[in-house]
Amino acid sequence: MVRDKIPVSTRTLQWKCVESRADSKRLYYGRFILSPLLKGQADTIGIAMRRALLGEIEGTCITRAKSENIPHEYSTIVGVQESVHEILMNLKEIVLRSNLYGIRDASICVKGPGSVTAQDIILPPYVEIVDNTQKIANLTEPIDLCIELKIERNRGYRIKTPNQFQDGSYPLDAVFMPVRNANHSIHSYGNGNEKQEILFLEIWTNGSLTPKEALNEASRNLIDLFIPFLHMEKENLHLENNKHKDTLSFFTFKDKLNKLRKNKKEIAFQYIFIDQLEFTPRIYNCLKRSNIHTLLDLLNNSKEELMKIEHFRIEDVKHIFDILEKNFAIDLPKNQF
Repeated sequence: MVRDKIPVSTRTLQWKCVESRADSKRLYYGRFILSPLLKGQADTIGIAMRRALLGEIEGTCITRAKSENIPHEYSTIVGVQESVHEILMNLKEIVLRSNLYGIRDASICVKGPGSVTAQDIILPPYVEIVDNTQKIANLTEPIDLCIELKIERNRGYRIKTPNQFQDGSYPLDAVFMPVRNANHSIHSYGNGNEKQEILFLEIWTNGSLTPKEALNEASRNLIDLFIPFLHMEKENLHLENNKHKDTLSFFTFKDKLNKLRKNKKEIAFQYIFIDQLEFTPRIYNCLKRSNIHTLLDLLNNSKEELMKIEHFRIEDVKHIFDILEKNFAIDLPKNQF
């Protein structure tokens, strides 16, 4: 008797957190499993998820520090135990949690003697310190230590370069990645050609988010990256002559605009994605987090609905209106913008 192979579409994938712990305020660990997978699928998912965990999740860092009367990074300050370089290294290690976009100001203003820690940082709204006990400096004399800071949310890492020094301020090597490490392993079971796999994912974070939150965000980011392939226009591309038969042909965004001006149908708007528009990174991220991915999604929201988006301002709505009017010549209803 020959057993029928179970189609992929009829299998129900399940995931589970099998271990979760906080080793410290700045070190969280989680272990997850996903099963049942067909042979080879665990490695495909594991590799993609590890890269998304380490490279696609945003984090918040102190990216620049400034203090008066400091000639260079390797100088010392009278009444401060640490050198300027050591203070900058300590600031680099501060772990922050936030949903902010763009660059924000923060500061430290402390009178000695005493210890300066992360809790002495005066933060902008929506920014939190993960570990208030993180050391910054030790003041040995009754002096005032004031440091201006720049805080930024981004992804990956940024290495400071000599030309980034300006106005007496010092850039910091920024490591925005909240996931410290991620590993995957595979357990196979079954007999013969019917082997199935279990994927194990291990995630370590810096405390600004939990491993479960990191897994959810990495999954969403992967889905967002593949959405354009799900919405590809199904049209046949006719090449002008045989010389170009083996050459891939791509529609530019300008081509799509010209097409839209001739045919303003909803079916066309759903194939224009917001990352193709001239929006600022902050506006793009706010729209994306509100599940607005296409031009059609955007046009289905009124001004009032857009203003309800977290961190959105009236200037952002006006900017969106200008972009739509400039590129699409869209006559929007009065109740829209």
